[in-house]
Amino acid sequence: MNRHLRKAVLVAAAVTAGLVMTACQNGGDDASSGERGAGAAAVADKASGGKKSKESKESTESKESGGVSGSFKNGTVTYLAPYKYIVSVQGKDDQQFLVAEDTEVYGVGTICGEAGAKVDAPCTTDQLEAAVKKATVSADVEMTNGVATLVSERRAAQQGGSGSDARDTVVEGVDKGKGVSGTWFGNVSYLAPGKYTVSDLKGVEQQFLLAEDTEIWGYGDICGDSNTDEGGQGGTECTEAELEAAAKKGFGAEVVVSNGIATTIRDDH
Repeated sequence: MNRHLRKAVLVAAAVTAGLVMTACQNGGDDASSGERGAGAAAVADKASGGKKSKESKESTESKESGGVSGSFKNGTVTYLAPYKYIVSVQGKDDQQFLVAEDTEVYGVGTICGEAGAKVDAPCTTDQLEAAVKKATVSADVEMTNGVATLVSERRAAQQGGSGSDARDTVVEGVDKGKGVSGTWFGNVSYLAPGKYTVSDLKGVEQQFLLAEDTEIWGYGDICGDSNTDEGGQGGTECTEAELEAAAKKGFGAEVVVSNGIATTIRDDH
């Protein structure tokens, strides 16, 4: 009796164990299948999501910068957000643009500098932001791929003038063949690569550009030796890099300019 009971119990236990094992195996297959399905879906979602994210990013960047290149003359600049502005030109759609560390900014009294000055003053992007936050600024904007390379405040139209020709930059003057010509004795200062100013005896500054054939002679300030007596080194022809380094500190010189371009620069000796 006990043997039969024990045998029945063992058989029942074996059957139960078999059922439990089968259920576990089936459950494991389902779970494994489910994980594989979820993993494939996740990879697909990730690939799709990554693609969408990239497209979205490119779209956002394109939307923010506009990717536009060109000149916007006689524009009105409005503040949007840090480093982001809008320039509005009559007859054109408003154009957003950004400023960068190397954006050149020039002012004639509103952004920076003095109103009525004959030379544009170099400004910082912080000064631009502060000015435009207060009120819109009339300026010319040059941009490449949606980033401004130059923001130049425009002078007020002169009475009796046409307005659009009331202000010319040095480059515009050179292009039009009406850059300044003459000889200046004064302090030379750096404005931007290839662009300098020289002050006259009254302290009024005149912008000028360099050319490949500009002669630069140093007698101790730009380069060379200040000893020009017998046995001395005399004038030394200097490089543009030496001129730029000296002009960033400031030095006295004679500058001969023709159509806005310096033909000869000689430091005082």
